[in-house]
Amino acid sequence: MPISALLERIRRLVPRSDDKHYDEIVRNFGVGTLRPPPTPMSDGELARAIAEFLKERPSPKSVATLGRRLDPSSGL
Repeated sequence: MPISALLERIRRLVPRSDDKHYDEIVRNFGVGTLRPPPTPMSDGELARAIAEFLKERPSPKSVATLGRRLDPSSGL
């Protein structure tokens, strides 16, 4: 799945009030810290990963947690 399509799905899951979280996701895809899932994620799986990310402030730790949810082989 292209990153643009994944970001579109993520944008629907991140409330506008959490734009800093969304910006951090976009930035980390841009610098290569986050990678798209190697296999397609269901909407439910993606929603759970994003909900977990939204519970904390954007940080290297929370990005790493999201990265492991998106791609368990990422090594984050």
